[in-house]
Amino acid sequence: MNRISRRTLLAGAGSAAFLTAACGNGVGSNGAAQIDARVDATQNYLFGHYPGTRDLASRASGVLYMPLMTEAGLVWGGAFGRGALRIQGATVDYYSATKASVGLQIGAQQYAHALFFMTPAALEEFRRSTGWAAAADLRYATPEEGATIGKATTEMEPVIALVFGQQGLIAGATLAGVKYTRIIP
Repeated sequence: MNRISRRTLLAGAGSAAFLTAACGNGVGSNGAAQIDARVDATQNYLFGHYPGTRDLASRASGVLYMPLMTEAGLVWGGAFGRGALRIQGATVDYYSATKASVGLQIGAQQYAHALFFMTPAALEEFRRSTGWAAAADLRYATPEEGATIGKATTEMEPVIALVFGQQGLIAGATLAGVKYTRIIP
């Protein structure tokens, strides 16, 4: 049949409208305000639970906060989240983070993470790129290190990643391979 029925057309239009609304990318959406509110809550949580990160953030050229990453995997896996880059406490850009993986994995989790750009050159490289991929040479910290990370970390490391607030269980969860892309929420 070469014609599209009215029912099919309405169902397709309804699905598109629902997905646009669900993703928060519609015209007049409050995506930026929602991301900023989540980033504020994430920053407050981070500084409240891991006081050393406040000092680390004050020494950083900029911090990318990703307040909610959702990850799932069963052999093939993926993760997605949105966040904001802050320089001297002010939001300057919004980013999405996407991760794809394959391997021996199973489970699902949600977590937050922050990237501390410790040098102006690292921050500039991140902001100029069309899509920046986290490399395996990032220094990762665990929540247990968070209380002392501000004192234990030197500024010689250009980018420091801190993963925290994990909920759920997944085997082999890592930040390596995450691609960050500037967005307009």
